[in-house]
Amino acid sequence: MVVGILQFELLIHDAESLKDKRRVVRSVKDRLHREHQVSVAEVDRLENPSVAVLGLALVGREGRHVGEVLDQITAKLRASTEAELGDMQREVIQGDAGESLPGPAGGDDGLAAELMRRAAEIERAAERDGPPPAGRGNG
Repeated sequence: MVVGILQFELLIHDAESLKDKRRVVRSVKDRLHREHQVSVAEVDRLENPSVAVLGLALVGREGRHVGEVLDQITAKLRASTEAELGDMQREVIQGDAGESLPGPAGGDDGLAAELMRRAAEIERAAERDGPPPAGRGNG
């Protein structure tokens, strides 16, 4: 199992209110979830109308595929006309060996361990119970 994590900052130049910011953030989150089957959440700078910090997670079987998906997402974010991509941190964690694959940014070992633990729980539950009922997403 491989977990890909991307934390990125969006600079929303035209936002004059939190409502304007939410529109852009919702659009970005929905598009990334729909096109790449990733989980996305706003994680910081919640009250700042011109900056959003989002966290994204992807679980897969092969590190190469996870890295390629993160590369595609990064390219889309850079090309976005809704917001400018600011700071970004990326990490790909290999579940079996427990060590990180090389990436542009390091990470917090505690966060990585917690993500691996939760991903393993979800994987075990999916194997035991089958897929979740339709209409119940996690994004």
